[in-house]
Amino acid sequence: MAGLSDIFKFRYPKLTLLAFSALLAYYIFTYAINQDSIQGINSLGYLGAFAAGVLFSFGFTTPFAIGIFITIGYDNIFLTAIVGGAGALLSDLLIFRIIKVSFMDEFKQLSKSPPFKVISNLIEKDLSKKIKIYLLYAMAGIIIASPLPDEVGVSLLAGLTTIRIEKLAIISFLMNTLGIFILLMI
Repeated sequence: MAGLSDIFKFRYPKLTLLAFSALLAYYIFTYAINQDSIQGINSLGYLGAFAAGVLFSFGFTTPFAIGIFITIGYDNIFLTAIVGGAGALLSDLLIFRIIKVSFMDEFKQLSKSPPFKVISNLIEKDLSKKIKIYLLYAMAGIIIASPLPDEVGVSLLAGLTTIRIEKLAIISFLMNTLGIFILLMI
């Protein structure tokens, strides 16, 4: 007979929480009853964009950042993207420092999955080391620019390369700014 702890045990608890936060953000930013509270963020101006940028990098809060950026109309989307990118940079630097404690257990578990092994073997067999590094940086940059959790992109760079913090900061700022700008253009 299964115990109560077995019933509520999830194989991927952090990824489940990530999906739940996306559903919660959708609910909050969709229903008009919440719109008055959301518009209060608009009064913060670019400080609100910076705060949304900070939220943009963390997987669990990205859906809320997207809701803020989409809901609130900013006059200058270029400046908003830059300010939001600066906030996201701050978060990515924090992620870079703590990634090995936070998500590495689940990433290691995922890396043992059959699809990941097949892709990894294909890359190892057919590509030179220089091309693999460029592809890794490109994939991490795309993940950082997208609404996907920056933890994945930053952990790729932190765990699979010997990236210096200055290079990570440049990649993070440029890609997050680009991602936020594209989001604001929608």
